[in-house]
Amino acid sequence: MKKILLIRFSSIGDIVLTTPVVRCIKSQKKVLLHVLTKNSYKGIYEANPNIDKVHSFNRSVNECIHELITEKFDVIIDLQKNIRSRKIKSRLKVTSYSFPKVNIEKWMLVNLNINRLPDIHIVNRYFEAVKSIGIINDGKGLEYYIPVNDEVNINEISPQLSNGYVGFVIGGQHNTKILPPEKCSKIISEINLPVVLLGGKEDKGRGDEIIQFADSSNIINLCGVYNLNQSSSIVKQANVIVTNDTGLMHIAAAFRKHIVSIWGNTVPEFGMYPYLPDNTENFIISEVYGLKCRPCSKIGYNRCPKKHFKCMLDQDTERIINFVNSVK
Repeated sequence: MKKILLIRFSSIGDIVLTTPVVRCIKSQKKVLLHVLTKNSYKGIYEANPNIDKVHSFNRSVNECIHELITEKFDVIIDLQKNIRSRKIKSRLKVTSYSFPKVNIEKWMLVNLNINRLPDIHIVNRYFEAVKSIGIINDGKGLEYYIPVNDEVNINEISPQLSNGYVGFVIGGQHNTKILPPEKCSKIISEINLPVVLLGGKEDKGRGDEIIQFADSSNIINLCGVYNLNQSSSIVKQANVIVTNDTGLMHIAAAFRKHIVSIWGNTVPEFGMYPYLPDNTENFIISEVYGLKCRPCSKIGYNRCPKKHFKCMLDQDTERIINFVNSVK
């Protein structure tokens, strides 16, 4: 039986976006499928029943090079495509395949305002890496597996959530990708259902600020209370997810949730919007059109380079509210 190594080091959302490729490899070929990732993300892959073994490292791929060499892989699928993944391929010396990363096209859009990006989601670009070994996209979307011990009983959080609630993901890797608290408060004040705020420990203060200014008593700040799998369980049980461009956005897509996907300094044209091929009406993109300064980065900044932050402050809150309240 052939042995395949799939490489994707980080991050949460990017790893979730590899799950269709993982599923299709295992369902369409009789192979042993191993994955190489960072230690901090290995739990996501370890919970996935389509993966036979997970290899990981902390700081340097040198930590696991010998281990990988002894596995004697037949093929490498490189879904990271950077210097470290090239080092792995160079040392293992086996046939490898990668995907079109479109970094030049992203640079052109950010720096020259020229859009030469292909109109294709990154998941479909990932499938370019496995086309040569006969793997095709089954169109079934993303997956996320929650260990039984991490399933959250919503009623134990609050009985008011038992009749439905909105999950509001308020964090993000960069400040220019985060909807400001005053905009969050305005939206939440007009949402009909109770609202659960989701994020990491670093987002708790922002959540408290949102509660302070929102005209609503049905808000629970769970930022930093639960781990990733437990937060994902809360996402799974929500009626709707309102979210910045974060890993939980992609996890919400894996659970086929109704999603409001909010974009600030980056743009969906980069190919990282919610991947819901079997139900494209389940989500809306919320973004501010007509800003010449957008996108100002392919990743994000700590603060708006133009100092006006219109890409978030001018968001159409009424459209977001109407979508959320329309979901039954």
